[in-house]
Amino acid sequence: MKILISGAGITGNTLAFWLSKLGHNVTIVERSPFLRASGLQIDLRNHGIEVMKRMGLEQAFKAHSIPEQGMQFVNKAGKRQAYFPANDSTNVSLGFSTNFEIMRGDLCQIIYDVTKSRANYIFGTSIESFEENDKEKAINVRFANATEGRFDLLIGADGLGSRTRNLMLGNEAPDASHPLNGRYVGYFTLPQPIKDGEGYIATVYRAPGGRGIMTRRHNAHEIQAYIGVQADSEQLKKRLQGNVLEQKEALKEMLQGAGWKTDEILESLKDADNFYCERMGLVKLACWSRGRVTLAGDAAYCPSAMTGMGTTSGIVGAYVLAGEIGRHCDGSSEKESTTDPVLAALQAYEQKFRPFVSQVQEGVSDDGGLWDRISATVFGIALTNHLMRIAAFLRLDLLSRFSSNPVKDWKLPTYEELLRD
Repeated sequence: MKILISGAGITGNTLAFWLSKLGHNVTIVERSPFLRASGLQIDLRNHGIEVMKRMGLEQAFKAHSIPEQGMQFVNKAGKRQAYFPANDSTNVSLGFSTNFEIMRGDLCQIIYDVTKSRANYIFGTSIESFEENDKEKAINVRFANATEGRFDLLIGADGLGSRTRNLMLGNEAPDASHPLNGRYVGYFTLPQPIKDGEGYIATVYRAPGGRGIMTRRHNAHEIQAYIGVQADSEQLKKRLQGNVLEQKEALKEMLQGAGWKTDEILESLKDADNFYCERMGLVKLACWSRGRVTLAGDAAYCPSAMTGMGTTSGIVGAYVLAGEIGRHCDGSSEKESTTDPVLAALQAYEQKFRPFVSQVQEGVSDDGGLWDRISATVFGIALTNHLMRIAAFLRLDLLSRFSSNPVKDWKLPTYEELLRD
């Protein structure tokens, strides 16, 4: 088949890897003029690790992995309140960090490098419109660069703000993206040489008013900063969705004087050239496909960064989608029926993968409830730190959402079509 994928991120590149391995004619369009091998730290968990291994990328992944040792919580004075070591084979559900930490750009580049010779990447354009031709079982696509093409299947892997999703649903459809209670996070890196005995430890500091900062080290020369706020007014939300300068100024005003290393980190914010700010949100759809158009990754089921499962969901979802296409659309006569094999594959993809997504998104909602409001106070922060200290000492699982396997009772399918040499 001729398959068009919108978005050359991790999910889109994973789809291109598997679908091209099946022998399909795959084209990937990316709005950016080049591969966006940027972004901060991500990880793979459980099923995502297994898919990566099935792709034969474990050695390349480990060559770029970050040796994060664990995560600590600190108070306003910088004193450690609790420490959770990285997950390992004997302690798989007690920590935030895993043994499979990597920078987003590195993983994106790894998958692209092993895929670019067998798939057609087109950078610097995007899908402007498309029209499905039911009679010919094809999709006619018009691109932003005024070119056109005809495809058998269109897959939107273009992120939280997916244009493919908006085109598929139509202008009158409600927005599938659900913001999370005014939460915004700014990301950037800053120079900070490692000190003797410092190690690679993620550090979390929470301040009253739904504010917080996390730092993570990915090399000996710089660290990553994640600065989070909860905007309680439309004026603040508007500024946080403005241009980069407005976003930086709004974050600085909201976090100034919050304690710990906040002011030091904010001072580096003004010179950060890789700064990015996003509004936390979920994507929930009653159906991921319409006709011969389907969605994958954040475009279909973004679980928000709060779950720590975005990358794993994208990679596993791409694997399942490609596997069902391989299972239903191989052209063998014994599988011929009155049902369109493409539509059958898309239906099977959703049936197989939705239980996974439902578990990942469970408990993540717009209204965090009474506890969220309490935990944003001085008392609530002190209580949370105390509970974390007890959990760390007794090795209790208070970080189950960030465990290496937050999805239970779901088995990763084995697709012989994908795993043949």
